[in-house]
Amino acid sequence: MNTRFLSVLLTAVLAAGLSAAGAGPAAAGQTSLRAADPSVIRVGGTYISVQSLNGGIAVRQASSTDALAAAPAQQVWSDTRNLGEVWAPEIVTDGGRYYIYFSAGRGPAHRMYAISSTAPASGYTAERQLALPGGKWAIDGSLFTFNGQRWFVWSGWEGDTNVEQNIYLSRMSDPLTPTGNRFIISQPRESWERVVGNPYINEAPEAIRDPNGQLHIVYSANGSWSNQYCLADLRLRAGGDPTYVWDWYKSNGCLFGSNRATMMAGWDPTLHVDGPGHHSFVLLNGDIATSPPAGPRFPLMFHAVPKGTPYSWANRYWYTGTFCWWGNTTYRRANVPGPTTDTGFSIKFFE
Repeated sequence: MNTRFLSVLLTAVLAAGLSAAGAGPAAAGQTSLRAADPSVIRVGGTYISVQSLNGGIAVRQASSTDALAAAPAQQVWSDTRNLGEVWAPEIVTDGGRYYIYFSAGRGPAHRMYAISSTAPASGYTAERQLALPGGKWAIDGSLFTFNGQRWFVWSGWEGDTNVEQNIYLSRMSDPLTPTGNRFIISQPRESWERVVGNPYINEAPEAIRDPNGQLHIVYSANGSWSNQYCLADLRLRAGGDPTYVWDWYKSNGCLFGSNRATMMAGWDPTLHVDGPGHHSFVLLNGDIATSPPAGPRFPLMFHAVPKGTPYSWANRYWYTGTFCWWGNTTYRRANVPGPTTDTGFSIKFFE
């Protein structure tokens, strides 16, 4: 049997979802990209991703989410000022420009920065620090527009010490200028999001609008260094004020995770991956006004570790998956102002 035939045979076996050793199905949706924190948008027929790479930021472009990992990484920004660790860039469009938001710094110095360009993979401006209200440690920020108002959402500290990471909102007068106060909308206070902590974590917030027009912020809970990492949902009540914390209702458990004990009732744990988190809804132009309708499944990207592999940051891969809206779902709470239940759309995630 010649080597060319062996190569073709091995490729066919792998494509059929079997490992070379015949150990069982390969992780569904796993790409070849060993990385974290995917951010992906679709512009026309092109999928555009951004990632932290080589001490800076790189963009990839491809005709599908599956093809992104093999696309060339085009460096669009480098840390020439030695700001420090560059984390979790997010790409969006606004007013005909591309904006990439990212966190940079060392330890408690992490703050949010932005660069922009008229093209997705070249011509970006120098970085500009966002003057977020409070001036505290901030990561995982992103811009979205809801009901005609620009908002910035991020994960940050209440003070100057690393006790817990909360989700905050601020109004934006333009894509680079926060205005007014910061508003807390979530803290990691539920038992299922405090399995792993010190600090306890709410991070990687991503906005999306459901078929009823209600705003959701889907975020990652529990420490990213653990396979307890998972996705949960914040749903703004119909007609609610995004700046009022008690107008937000939290899912009663993880909606996408690998541990049954922390899953919301009616949601099942993953089969192929551990600790799925820090996801990206792949929206047209990155705009929540293009959020999908009820019914079909739509593209999702997230990072996770293949089951059977030691859980570590170094073993995270980008995965392609899907999501769909799940109607008539009640979120419950107690001992807080306002109604104790809210019923509406939730989200189902698929590997």
